[in-house]
Amino acid sequence: MDFFEISSKNIATLTRNERILFDYVVKNMNEIKNQSIREVSAECFVSTTTFLRFVRKLGFTGYSEFTTVLKFTLLGKVEEKPSPFVVDQKDYREEYLKNIIESVRVLEPSKLTQITRKLMYRPRVYIFAKGLSKHAAQYIRYLYTMSGFMVEFPEDYQYRQAVLPHIRKEDLVFILTYGGHDIELIQTAQKLRSRKQPPMLISITGADNNIIQNLSDINLYIFTDEIELDNLDITSRISTIAIMELILYQYMEDQHPKE
Repeated sequence: MDFFEISSKNIATLTRNERILFDYVVKNMNEIKNQSIREVSAECFVSTTTFLRFVRKLGFTGYSEFTTVLKFTLLGKVEEKPSPFVVDQKDYREEYLKNIIESVRVLEPSKLTQITRKLMYRPRVYIFAKGLSKHAAQYIRYLYTMSGFMVEFPEDYQYRQAVLPHIRKEDLVFILTYGGHDIELIQTAQKLRSRKQPPMLISITGADNNIIQNLSDINLYIFTDEIELDNLDITSRISTIAIMELILYQYMEDQHPKE
């Protein structure tokens, strides 16, 4: 049982207030798993009836099943590593390089081939990213544009909503989100997947199970140490950039094979 597998089927039905509750649950799963429904409801400033209705809307029979699934989901997560700022910098540098190497090593050739074959048809490329991933996306947009592709990277909410109706089945959509739980990006993926002729959807996320991963045609995952500074995410996106570069370089090699 996994929280994200169960809830991903029902995200699209949530109201705005319920999406706020969902975000709270995702960010505080470790605390909620041991709390009563009264405690969680009080922290969310809603009634127990409202929270129970929300839990059932996600696909759970009741609060007990909800917390049980949270516990199983957390047990399946890889144990977190200590903050790199409290370990020797030599050790951190070694882990940093290992994460990049591992992210590239697990890149399945069959998935890479699927993507490069799609690129052969010169599709319009759409990139969706928020937060720190936006800065990686800016570089990726530059790289792919310089290689001759038409690239759309909508950087704000209104722009992202405006481009959605213009995405065609011939296009290629990348969603870059380390956590894979952003509610807006989840809804974007669901809207695209619900079409009769959806575009190819590729996500690059962290290695743990997440909703965006489950909604994608192809998921590529990265390894990195999660780092926060003053509650701000500064987790490295170098592995994301490396994967997007490798996709492009593989496409270029396929276009001009060595004699």
